[in-house]
Amino acid sequence: MKYWKYYLVALLVIVIDQLSKWAVHRYMPMGMPGEVPVLGDWFKLHYTLNPGMAFGVELPAPYGKVILTLFRLLAVTGISYYIYRLWKQHAPNGLILCISLILGGAIGNLVDSIFYGVLYDNAPFNAPTPWLHGQVIDMLFVDFPDGFFPASWPLVGGQIIPDFPIFNIADSCIFIGVVLILLFQNRFYSTEEEKAHPVAADDPAAAQARQDAEASEVV
Repeated sequence: MKYWKYYLVALLVIVIDQLSKWAVHRYMPMGMPGEVPVLGDWFKLHYTLNPGMAFGVELPAPYGKVILTLFRLLAVTGISYYIYRLWKQHAPNGLILCISLILGGAIGNLVDSIFYGVLYDNAPFNAPTPWLHGQVIDMLFVDFPDGFFPASWPLVGGQIIPDFPIFNIADSCIFIGVVLILLFQNRFYSTEEEKAHPVAADDPAAAQARQDAEASEVV
C-alpha cells in the first residue's frame, strides 16, 4: 500500500467530521431544545461546544487556547511524519491505518480550534482574537440513566453516575485508533520485531543467542 493512501484515510476522516459539524451547526439548535433521539433515550445528537481539550478541560485564559492549538499543530505534524516513517520501515498495515485514524481525528479538532472562531463565530466572549480560539463542535451523546452506583461496588459505590462526555466523529476516530492499537499491540509490534530480525524469528536458537547478546551488552 502506497504511503499516500494512509493520508487519504485521514483525509476521509476529516471530511466526514467537518461535514457532520457543519450540518449540526447549520440545522440543529444548541442544547436540549435541539436534541435528536437516534437510538431511544440512550443515544442522541446533542449540539454543544467544547472550549478546551477532552472532557472540556481548559488551559488558563487568555492564551491557554493558543498554546493548546499550537500543541495540536505540532502533534499532527509529528503523527504525519510518523506514518511515513512506519511505512518506510514496512510496519503492519493495520498499525499504520490506526494511526491514520488518530491523525484524521486530531486534524479534525484542530480545524475547529483554528477556524471556527471566524467561520462560526463561536470563540469565547473573552477571547483576544477569534483565530485559534474556535470551540470544538460536539454532538454524539450517550445518555446514561441518572442514578447512583450500587453501594456494594468498590471505590465508586454510592456515588452519582457521571454523565458521559459528548463527543464527535474526530474524537471517535482517535478513540478507535488508540483502542485497536492497544488490543492488537502484540500482533503489530511482534510483526515489526520479526521484520527487524528475520533469522531470529524463524530460528529459536538464534533468537535466544540474540537475547543473550543483548543482555550481555546491557551488563
